[in-house]
Amino acid sequence: MASPPAIRRASEQDIPALAGVLARAFFDDPVASWAYRPDDLRLWALERFQGTRTRQLIGHEEVWVDEGLNCAALWAPPGRWKASVRETLELVPSFARPRLIARLPLVTLGWEKLEHGHPREPHYYLAVLGTDPSAQGQGLGSAVLQGVLEQCDRDGIGAFLESSKESNIAFYARHGFKVTEEVRLVRGPSMWKMWRDPR
Repeated sequence: MASPPAIRRASEQDIPALAGVLARAFFDDPVASWAYRPDDLRLWALERFQGTRTRQLIGHEEVWVDEGLNCAALWAPPGRWKASVRETLELVPSFARPRLIARLPLVTLGWEKLEHGHPREPHYYLAVLGTDPSAQGQGLGSAVLQGVLEQCDRDGIGAFLESSKESNIAFYARHGFKVTEEVRLVRGPSMWKMWRDPR
């Protein structure tokens, strides 16, 4: 029986590599395709978005990676999930191309809609989970989730996420998450809110 993948907390030195991994992981994601419509600009934009988001969350010490930096789970602890105005503005440069900037108002509406829909009870928020396409199917996604899910169980705190792919719902369900609502983005795809009670 193979041993589980080794995981660790990410460091700031990992951010450039993780930006590339998460950009590749989300390239065909329905929400990423809606936000960054031109295929030839999406990887460029996603690298900037994911690099910024990782930099914003890494200070909470709940960004978990595998040793090969092929997969990452970006968590925010209870009470720290809401992006500040400054953090939101830091994401704007990922739209800094003429064929992308027109999407920014629509994406901003979608972002605000999701933020207003967070549960009120304390929870760990899984902001991003992604695996490089070349490393999928190796159990890395499950491995990088475990540290925080075990913490949730020890502390008796829930966990929350929004799945941007319907095909990922079954994966999250195996880890105890249940769909609580389907949210349709403005002129865009659906996302599925999922909640996990502590075990």
